Amino acid sequence: MGKDLDLISIILLSVIQGLTEFLPVSSTGHLILTSHLLDLSEGEFVKSFEIAIQLGSIFSIIFLYFRRLAGGILLWSKVLIAFIPTGVLGFLFYKIIKYYLLGNPYVVVISLVLGGIALIILELTHKEKFAIEMPEDISYLRAFSIGLFQSLSMIPGVSRAGATIIGGLLLGLKRKSAVEFSFFLAVPTMFAAVGYDLIKTGSSFTIAQWKTLGIGFIISFIVAAVAVKTFLRFISKYSFIPFGIYRILIGLVYWMVVLK
Repeated sequence: MGKDLDLISIILLSVIQGLTEFLPVSSTGHLILTSHLLDLSEGEFVKSFEIAIQLGSIFSIIFLYFRRLAGGILLWSKVLIAFIPTGVLGFLFYKIIKYYLLGNPYVVVISLVLGGIALIILELTHKEKFAIEMPEDISYLRAFSIGLFQSLSMIPGVSRAGATIIGGLLLGLKRKSAVEFSFFLAVPTMFAAVGYDLIKTGSSFTIAQWKTLGIGFIISFIVAAVAVKTFLRFISKYSFIPFGIYRILIGLVYWMVVLK
């Protein structure tokens, strides 16, 4: 049956969510593997908690980039175009994703390993010299194409950030530009995902469960704000290869030690 969420697991999952949401390592995948390790219940609320706490991370982007987002009509038009593929496919396949893919550690470890290999190969072949400097400068066709890459992240372990960053690099964006566009694209994507899930399941939550979501929101917001700043400093000096190696290692270790 699995255990219910307690304070330690709430804090741990929220910290992991905030730390990994914007890194190309799959926050959802990490939450699923952590829940599996903690032997948490795969019930409705635990799955909704894993989805809803992502909203805290998204508010960290709104907080950090408020001026740019508030006055960026051109930027928002590109972001909303990029959101279309995931918005449509997420609505169509919501039940399959939540009830068959979420909570499946085997899907996660395979996605982690394959995504890590893709990151490493891409970094070894990517050229920054003629790449696009700013997210606002990408064409609408490129924006939509990045959105297609993001839709792959509906598979747990693929990583929303990883998919959009890989898509951005393949389509000619510089590292920082690809990362920032991934940040911005997360806003409508996660608002839609969390909002849709809460509409579907929120009426069944107790007051205590809503408080649990509130705690998770606050923790993931704080941790994500720190993680975003640190990540930007890191990629200004180094490549994505360490993240690719990490994905492969965590996937293989989990497979051999836990899922053997």
